[in-house]
Amino acid sequence: MDSRAVTAARRPVCATCLRAQTACICQWIAPVAPQASLLVLLHPLEVGNAKNSGRLLHLCVAGSALAVGEAFDTDVLDGLLHADGRTPVLLYPATPDDRNLSAPPSMPLLPASALRLVVLDATWRKSRKMLYLNPALQQLPRLALSDVAPSNYRIRKAHAPHQLSSLEAAAQALAQLEGDGERYQALLDAFDGFVSQQASYVRA
Repeated sequence: MDSRAVTAARRPVCATCLRAQTACICQWIAPVAPQASLLVLLHPLEVGNAKNSGRLLHLCVAGSALAVGEAFDTDVLDGLLHADGRTPVLLYPATPDDRNLSAPPSMPLLPASALRLVVLDATWRKSRKMLYLNPALQQLPRLALSDVAPSNYRIRKAHAPHQLSSLEAAAQALAQLEGDGERYQALLDAFDGFVSQQASYVRA
C-alpha cells in the first residue's frame, strides 16, 4: 500500500462532521429548528467530497435525517419519507420537457409544520438519476424555489448563477415554506464560512 494512503487512513477523524480533524467544519454548525422536517438524500459520490455541503446542512438543522444512496430500498425510503406522519415534498424544479417523468401532484395546502422537505444532495446529473431510480420520489409534490438569490458556492462550478448548493437551496426552501427569510440567514452565514475554509485549502 502506498505510504500516503496509510497516512490518510490513520488521520484522526472528527466524530461529528466525519472529516479529518485538521479539516473539521464543526465551527460552522449554526443550529436552526425549522417548522418543516428535513430529509437529505446524499448521493454516494458526495460522501467523500470536501466541497459537499449536505452534511453541514444536516448538522445544522435540528431533527433532520440524512441517508446515503442512489437507488433506495422501497420500504426504507417510504419510512424516511413518511416518518411521523408528515407529508413529503421534493425540492426540485419542474421538468415539463422530460417525457420520462410524469407530472408531479400539486403542492399540498398544509402548514410547514406538517411537511417534510426532501433534498437530493448530488450534482444535477446525479440528482436526475436518483429521481429516475426511485419511483417514490417521482410521485412527490415538488417545491420549486421562487426569487432565487445568487449562490455563494464559488468552490464548485455551476452552469448558472441560480444553481445553488444543497445547503443554500434548503435554507431558501425552508424560508419559503415558512415565509421567514431572516430566520435562516445564520445558516447561510455559516455556509459562507464553510466555503471560505474550503477555498483557503485551494489557495494554500
